[in-house]
Amino acid sequence: MQILNYIIGHIQLPEKSVKNTLELLNEDCTIPFISRYRKERTGNLDEVQIGEIVKFKEQFEALEKRKKVILKALGEQDVLSPELHQKVESAQDLTSLEDLYLPFKKSRKTKAEKARQNGLEPLAKIIMSQNANDLESIGYRYVKGGVASIDDAFEGARHIIAEWINERTDIRNNIRHQLERYAMISTKVVKTKESEENAQKFQDYFDWEESLSRIPSHRLLAILRAEKEGFIRVKIEIDNERALDKIENRIIRSNNECADQIELAIKDAYKRLLLPSLSNEALQIAKEKADESAISVFAKNLKQLLLGSPLGEQRVLAIDPGFRTGCKVVCLDAQGQLLYNETIYPHPPKNDITGAMKKISSLADAYKTQAIAIGNGTASRETEALIRRIRFKNDIKVFVVSEAGASIYSASKIAREEFPNYDVTVRGAVSIGRRLQDPLAELVKIDAKSIGVGQYQHDVDQTKLQKSLESVVENCVNAVGVNINTASKSLLSYVSGIGPKLAENIFNHRDENGPFSSRKEISKVPRLGNKAFEQGAAFLRIKGAKNPLDDSAVHPESYSVVTKMAKDIGKSINSLIGNPETLKNIDLKKYRTDTIGLPTLKDIMKELEKPGLDIREQAKVFTFNQNIKTINDLREGQLLPGIVNNITNFGCFVDVGIKESGLIHVSNLSDSFVKDVNEHVHLHQQIIVKVLAVDIPRKRIQLKLHK
Repeated sequence: MQILNYIIGHIQLPEKSVKNTLELLNEDCTIPFISRYRKERTGNLDEVQIGEIVKFKEQFEALEKRKKVILKALGEQDVLSPELHQKVESAQDLTSLEDLYLPFKKSRKTKAEKARQNGLEPLAKIIMSQNANDLESIGYRYVKGGVASIDDAFEGARHIIAEWINERTDIRNNIRHQLERYAMISTKVVKTKESEENAQKFQDYFDWEESLSRIPSHRLLAILRAEKEGFIRVKIEIDNERALDKIENRIIRSNNECADQIELAIKDAYKRLLLPSLSNEALQIAKEKADESAISVFAKNLKQLLLGSPLGEQRVLAIDPGFRTGCKVVCLDAQGQLLYNETIYPHPPKNDITGAMKKISSLADAYKTQAIAIGNGTASRETEALIRRIRFKNDIKVFVVSEAGASIYSASKIAREEFPNYDVTVRGAVSIGRRLQDPLAELVKIDAKSIGVGQYQHDVDQTKLQKSLESVVENCVNAVGVNINTASKSLLSYVSGIGPKLAENIFNHRDENGPFSSRKEISKVPRLGNKAFEQGAAFLRIKGAKNPLDDSAVHPESYSVVTKMAKDIGKSINSLIGNPETLKNIDLKKYRTDTIGLPTLKDIMKELEKPGLDIREQAKVFTFNQNIKTINDLREGQLLPGIVNNITNFGCFVDVGIKESGLIHVSNLSDSFVKDVNEHVHLHQQIIVKVLAVDIPRKRIQLKLHK
């Protein structure tokens, strides 16, 4: 089986596009580089389509690796016939491959193996022939050695037959089909744990039944978590009589004593071997689909969060609010460097409101603060109210910033390296301020699973989750581009072709030699070879470079094309940039080559029109309803401003300015059917919501999107 045919069989993409993409991947090209700078070879595939090719490439490689292991094992057992070899080589997926290998697996001692050792396999074959007369007389011949009675003889023979039935691919596939179409998942509470406090969040699933094929991913993951924590028991069921009839119709073709024994063997095989194994497999497949759905939601949320609106290079005063321990205050310059830190105590128990207001006012004046960032955790609303009472000399914008994951960052190795002489509280406040300046640059320092978007991130396949999230971070970083002279090691490590080691080398080279003045200088970084330069250079920006293309997304390999364009119309490169009227006079067809086609030329023109344009929106000031301070202040029918702070398959959660987030269920996002929540809202979107219901004891708020 060829990899190209395998991938094309799974995704609807042109053969040439897949073939060329595979060649580029085998040349160690990255997804961001391929999607942005090799459009001619891929047929203009985007990063999602290339990611799908990568996924199926890895699946194919895993399948081929497993085939080699199985073929070697079968060869060592001396059972590898030409027919079996062909079947193994032709297997299209791991399930059918493992079914082929099942009869030859070296397993623990089974009932069937014990029966064989007692010499009962010939009796099993006689029964399966279904044409023996006087089966009882035949059975007595096998009552010897370890077989004490004729009942034992027939029972042992049935164990062997049950194993044969279990190993039949057609029977396994038939039951798989029934599980896929008709399986029901049901749950029952574990009575001894029903009253436990932690069990109450799962009370909806104490007695539940639903079609396995239709259960939403979030509900399945919740059920499996409840089972893992020991609060419920989960069962997968189908119509047993229907399943048994299907097996009997495939095997029994007589109406004698042999048929009676086979019928008993079928029931044993189904109950003891087939159903437990295949129902677990069905549940695992459902879990994998739920994982995929949850990871997809997580990835979409993370992308929206990373591409959140930056304030840009402005001077920020950041506050990590608190009551007893005070509010940690830091002043940052426009590049996010820490200039000053202090602690104020405006809230109980000290209540130094006057002193705190004076301090904030004087710091804002001294450090020419342009914006204030307040963490959205404990004492956030109280701190925001305090700040809004201060009469600043200049117009200072006030933002409430998500601090999810800030504590993870503040205790991390990265934070210790950045601020070795400051404690975790100062580092956390700095992170809050930098998130306002540039969310992407700051959030890449934190494990994506700790940022606080998505659901059930600890219940899904951790390897797949990590891979998906790293891909999202990489794509976002490269979509925005990176200022090589100000970027952290964490941010640099996600640039196409760079990675952690080269990021450290770039950082150290910058530290020792000063800022980079051109992209050419990047190649002087130790161990940064031609391949890494090719993959990463266009995503690294040089602000104020002599060559203006060094601060653009134009790849260095295309600089000569731009130079020729400028020369042909008698202009300098500088006069082309940001000048749409001049660019209109350029006939792109004149500059096509064997490697550069219209897709790349059009990208170059877009970049020349607005070089280094940030694809992100500018940060906007937002104010919550100041009269709503706790869940007790909410009333049905109220219209409130809110910010979307999490998105799931069943709706989105909204911060309305209190500790508890409200839920807009998918049914309350629109009057029409909602296929994808992300088509109606996006993370950090500022919206108006209507309060539908408030459950104070359970701390649940139901909301509706107000159009």
